Amino acid sequence: MFSKGDKINDRYEIIKLIGEGGMANVYLAYDTILERNVAVKVLRGDLADDEKFVRRFQREALSASSLSHPNIVEMYDVGEDNGNFYIVMEYIDGQTLKQLIKKRGHLTVPEAIDIMLQLTDGLAHAHDSYIIHRDIKPQNIMIEDNGRIKIADFGIAMALNSTQLTQTNSVMGSVHYLPPEQANGKGSTVKSDIYSLGILMYELLTGSVPFKGDTAVEIALKHMKEKIPSVRKQNPTIPQSVENIILKATAKNPKNRYNNVRELHDDLKTALDKDRANEKRSYADETA
Repeated sequence: MFSKGDKINDRYEIIKLIGEGGMANVYLAYDTILERNVAVKVLRGDLADDEKFVRRFQREALSASSLSHPNIVEMYDVGEDNGNFYIVMEYIDGQTLKQLIKKRGHLTVPEAIDIMLQLTDGLAHAHDSYIIHRDIKPQNIMIEDNGRIKIADFGIAMALNSTQLTQTNSVMGSVHYLPPEQANGKGSTVKSDIYSLGILMYELLTGSVPFKGDTAVEIALKHMKEKIPSVRKQNPTIPQSVENIILKATAKNPKNRYNNVRELHDDLKTALDKDRANEKRSYADETA
């Protein structure tokens, strides 16, 4: 752990600890060279001791640092100082979507669609650069006071996904958004991110995740086998066109999901149009 006034790499002066997680501690720091506040994420314990993971983390973080989009947290630097592996990012003065959902319970339909449009815009940019996030969840998404959404943790998410991760809290946090193909041990594609987005949209509208359980395995099995509950049963004011987007994004078979994030983005744009008001319920896995 670092304390106020400590310097990382003789450049980033620690102001305060702003977050603790199973994978990393996050500090607000001052970049003494570029004279600006930054967020510094320092890998914790056994992850930093895993040489294979560290190499992959550094590679993935560098790859993600090429992304430049208003809805993606910008990565500035990645390095190591006295055995501490760190990543330096844009500092976002806001809260995570998870914190917002906990505070509010659930969001209105227009709010959820606005957030989803920003998320899909940012992810489409990443996918265009052949970068899949692989760990989309509200804990990894920041919202600023002005409502702007920022997707975080690209480098860490990509590296973690290909490492045997044993930290229960990290797995439990992610398993609620886990695509069936990932639960099955198959590789991730852009459609894996689409599934996680669908689960996230469900949570924005209802205030809870669709599949719960006492263990990560139990939840993963539900993603593979159980139908997603109806958001309209919980809140009948949600239009069918909006529920249909969730159903298509979270199809068990990736072939039945949107072909890409832009397709999902375009569907979201027209979800509240009057001509879609009487749309029929469409369950992607059944219609394909």
